[in-house]
Amino acid sequence: MKKKLLSAVLSITLIFSLNTTGVWAASNNDSTKITILHTNDTHCRVLSQDGGFGFAKIATIANEAKKDNPNTLLVDAGDTLHGKPIVNVSKGENAIRILDAVGYDYMVPGNHDFNYGNERLIELSKLAKNVKMLDANVKKNGKDILPPYEIVEKGHVKIGIFGITTPETAYKTNPANVKDITFEDPIVVSKQMVKELEDKTDVIVALAHVGVDDSSVVTSKEIAEKVKGIDVIIDGHSHTILSDGLVVNNTLIAQTGEYDENLGVVELEVKDKKVTNKKAKLLNSKDYKDLKEDEKVVDLLKDIQTENDKTFSEVVASTDVLLDGARGDVRTKETNLGNITADATREITKADIAFLNGGSLRTSIESGEITKGKLAELFPFGSVVQTIKLSGRDIVKALEVSVGAYPTEQGGFLQVSGIAFSFDPTKNKGNRVFDVKVGENPIDLNKEYTVAINDFLSQGGDGYTMFKTTVIGEFETYDDIFAKYLNNKGTKNANTLGRIQIKQKAKELVKNQENVADNQAVQASIKKETIYTVIAGDNLSKIARRNNTTWQVLAQYNNLQNPDLIFVGDEIKIPA
Repeated sequence: MKKKLLSAVLSITLIFSLNTTGVWAASNNDSTKITILHTNDTHCRVLSQDGGFGFAKIATIANEAKKDNPNTLLVDAGDTLHGKPIVNVSKGENAIRILDAVGYDYMVPGNHDFNYGNERLIELSKLAKNVKMLDANVKKNGKDILPPYEIVEKGHVKIGIFGITTPETAYKTNPANVKDITFEDPIVVSKQMVKELEDKTDVIVALAHVGVDDSSVVTSKEIAEKVKGIDVIIDGHSHTILSDGLVVNNTLIAQTGEYDENLGVVELEVKDKKVTNKKAKLLNSKDYKDLKEDEKVVDLLKDIQTENDKTFSEVVASTDVLLDGARGDVRTKETNLGNITADATREITKADIAFLNGGSLRTSIESGEITKGKLAELFPFGSVVQTIKLSGRDIVKALEVSVGAYPTEQGGFLQVSGIAFSFDPTKNKGNRVFDVKVGENPIDLNKEYTVAINDFLSQGGDGYTMFKTTVIGEFETYDDIFAKYLNNKGTKNANTLGRIQIKQKAKELVKNQENVADNQAVQASIKKETIYTVIAGDNLSKIARRNNTTWQVLAQYNNLQNPDLIFVGDEIKIPA
C-alpha cells in the first residue's frame, strides 16, 4: 500500500510539474513553483463510496503534496456545505469539521451554501479553525458578510485570493435565505479586487462559484475577458470538466466537474514577481482506487456517521419500483418520482394543481425499503409544502418558465400533478406551451386555482416570480408527506406517464392552396395513416422496423427536429 501511495504522489509530481526536473519548490533559475489543489461542487460527497475520491483520499494527496512542496494551497470553489444527509443533519457544521481535518485553506460559498440561511453561513465561517471563507461580492445592508480577500505568502511569493459568488444565488437558494443580501456584479467587483491587490501581490487568484455555462447570468469567461490582471480563476457552479483548464485573455480558468470525481491541480511558475508559466490538469478518482485514506479523516467520518446512523437507519416507507430522480431526467422531463411527489403534495393539500421544481429532487430510489436517511438525501433542503391561489394565465406563464431552457437541464423544470400540457421546443421561449388541461378540462385563463408548491418556489425561486403571492396554507416537509403517501397509496401507478408531452404543433399540411390535387392527396394519406403511442424502451428506429419503414421517413412525416427526443406517451404517425 505504501508503494501505491508513493506512486500516486509521484505521478502528481511528474505529470504536473512545469518542467522536466519534477521540482516543486524553488528551481535552479530562482523561479518558485506554486501548486493549487482544488475541488468544486462536491455537494457533500465526502465518502469514497459516493463515487469520487472521498475527502479522506483528498487529504492523503494534499498532505503529501504539501510535504513535497510547501508552496501548496488546497481550495474549494463552493457548493460544499449542503447536499447529503451526513452534513445536512448538522446544518453544515460537519462539512466544516471535515474541511478543517482535510487541510483546506480557503473556500468561497456557492449558492447551495446559503441553504441554511445567510446567518448560519456566517456562523459556520466562524466555527472553522483552518479553512477560511472569502466572498467579495456578497453584501448585507451594504457590508461584507465575509472577508473579501486574503493575501498569503508562499516561498516569498505573495498570493492574493478573493472570492466571488454567482448572483444567481438570489433565486437558486430559497430567497428567504438571502433576505437583505445583495450579490454585486462579479465583473465590477473583480476589477475592484485586482485594483486592490495588484500592488500588494505577485499572483492574483479568483476563487469563484460562477461557472462557464453560457446560460448563466455572468460567467467566469466573461470575468476573464473583461478583467485584466487575474492569473487564475478556480471555478465552480456549472459542474464543468476542464481537463486542461481554459485560457481566456491570459487568465487560466480551472474547474473539476462535480462530486469530487476529479481533483484539480494548477501549477504556477513565478519569477521576479511575475507568473511565467501556468498549467492545469485533473486527477481522476478512478485512477486512485487503491490510494490509502488519511486515518485522521477516516476516524472523523466514522464518528460523524455513528452520530447520524441512530437517526437515519429507521425504515419509514417502501417502493416496489425504481423511482427515477436522476439529475438529467428530473430537470428535463416528467419522471415517476416527480409524479408521486407532486401527487403526494396535492393529496395532502387538496389543491387543484401541484408543482415541484426538479432541482429539489436529489437522488433516485431503488425498489425496497426506504430509510429516513434516504429521504433526507432525496429531499435535502428541508422545504415545506405551501399553497397559493393563482390564475390560469399565471399558471401557463409558469409552465413557460418550466420549459424555457429545454433541452438544457434546469432545476426549475416542473414536475406536476393535476395538470397536463404539451410544449413545442422548436418555438420561441414564452410561446412553447399548448393543450393545457386541469383535470379533464382545458385551463380557464381567468379562473383562480389552488396550487401546491414549496417554500422555495413561493419566494420566487428559480425565477418563478408569479408564485410570489399570499401563502394561504402551510403543511409538512416533503420527506414526511412523501413517506405517508407511499404507505397509504403505494406505487401501483408509478410508471404511468404522459402529463408532459414534448412535441411540435402540426404544421400546415398544404401551403399552396392553389394546388388542390396535392391537397387532396395529402388529406387521403392522413386518413390512411395509423397512430403509434410510444412505450418504455422505444426509439424511432425500433418503431420504424415494426412498421416496415425507416426512422428517416418517420422523422420527416412527424416533423421531428430531433429524432432522438421521443418520450413515453408521444404519438407517432405511421404513414400508409
